[in-house]
Amino acid sequence: MGEKGPRGGPGTGPWTPSATERAARRGARTGTPAAGGVDHSTEVHVFIGPALPSRSPAIDDAPDPGGAVPLASVSLLRPPDPTSLAGLRACVTDAWQAALSKQDGPADPTVFAPLRERLERAAARLPADVRKAVAEPLLRRLDELGPRGFAGVLFRDTEREGEARLLLDVAQSVLQQGEGYEARATAAFQEVVGDLYEGFLSAEERRGAHPPDHGVATPVVRWGSAEAGPYTWPANVTETLGVQAAVVSLPAANASGGLLAWPALAHETAGHDILVADDGMREELSGAVEKEILAAGLDPAIARYWSERVDESAADVMGVLNMGPASAVGMLGYFRALNGAWRGTPALRNVGREEDPHPADIARVYLAAETVRLLSFQGAGRWADRLVAEADRDLGTIRLGDTVVTPQVAKASAAAVARAIARTHLDSLEGKSLGEIQDWKDSDEAVVATLRRQMSAGTDDGPGTTPSVGRYARGAYAAHAVAAAVYEAASGASTPERVMKRMVRVLDAMHAAPG
Repeated sequence: MGEKGPRGGPGTGPWTPSATERAARRGARTGTPAAGGVDHSTEVHVFIGPALPSRSPAIDDAPDPGGAVPLASVSLLRPPDPTSLAGLRACVTDAWQAALSKQDGPADPTVFAPLRERLERAAARLPADVRKAVAEPLLRRLDELGPRGFAGVLFRDTEREGEARLLLDVAQSVLQQGEGYEARATAAFQEVVGDLYEGFLSAEERRGAHPPDHGVATPVVRWGSAEAGPYTWPANVTETLGVQAAVVSLPAANASGGLLAWPALAHETAGHDILVADDGMREELSGAVEKEILAAGLDPAIARYWSERVDESAADVMGVLNMGPASAVGMLGYFRALNGAWRGTPALRNVGREEDPHPADIARVYLAAETVRLLSFQGAGRWADRLVAEADRDLGTIRLGDTVVTPQVAKASAAAVARAIARTHLDSLEGKSLGEIQDWKDSDEAVVATLRRQMSAGTDDGPGTTPSVGRYARGAYAAHAVAAAVYEAASGASTPERVMKRMVRVLDAMHAAPG
């Protein structure tokens, strides 16, 4: 998971791999989830501690959510507790298999005339606001380039990691939506991204703060390659094409599998895309992080390490503020899945290399857990403790940059980073803090519980149909639907495959609803 920038190319790390890792991965995407036969010689992040839990009987014995479930059992039986994480192993396996998939999105169009013709047709089928913010500026940019200029862009970026990747991704966002690629999943994807972004901009607590400096329009989405992982082109980058919205990408395999990739959207959209929307926010947060870590009496090298990685750290914190514990569960499980698929070990990495813009996996999960602890809902402390305990199962020798740290220091620094990012009052937000603008409350947990019961009971009206939005929880938004799906699957009550189908149906219905 990463942000793409003006220099091009995805960030390096477990969410968005480096070019070297992608090359190695092309030869590795043939395996299946397994525990043995792994060479750990190149890293110090081997899985230490007890094995991942075996599949919970709750998964095998639960009634088929697609079949008839007595209404009395739905209303009287308490659903399995998601903090048990009894279904996490199944969720990791599901995401692992999706990461190994060779399914990519539609092929990139590389011939100017057919591309322009398709874009014009597709643009006519888009909502007016998307046409104005994305499709029309893109068409103008293509006309400025002409066939020779377009060919030149492709020639200069043969690896498709810079200007060509940006141009083609924006084109794919128009084509995939306008031509109906994976129509239901695309609508669901767009609903999540729109909800997360617009929720921050329209939050009552943001009133009094000036509008964002970049990307007031809702981000658009596209399905990409498994190798690239989730990433975003923020609005301050897409505006180089005249486009007024960010572009968020998920691997195409996640249209039908890999539930834990979906919480990553909170990191991308509620994190990266919002972080760059207000000028000066990144710099303020970087300074606040360094100050808070030093105030905690920790090594200046640790303060520097975290402050230099504020882009990813702030995106992690903002994802949790917008989606609650589900964002942290998704991060933990998705890291394990990707490390299993790409490195052979389904465990959190304990090493954060100096050249990696992402903090070490285990430090990021500690950060997510400590952000959960700052949320206002009643179960926040219990959830945070459970997440830390689960991360500790992968504990080895932690190295942040060039510094080896104890688990206590890693956790203390993560807590300081969470406080700095969530609670610092920012000039870029007219004196407001991110935690004041977005929070996860008891009311959010109540909505998630209602949606979860409905997903578990199979109230999706059966295969091939669209549920009525009015049948879902009052005040329910897309972030609640993703959180409900993660809770249901992580608890072991339903398989991630079944839950994801229902989640996509609910999100598709939300997207189709008027208003």
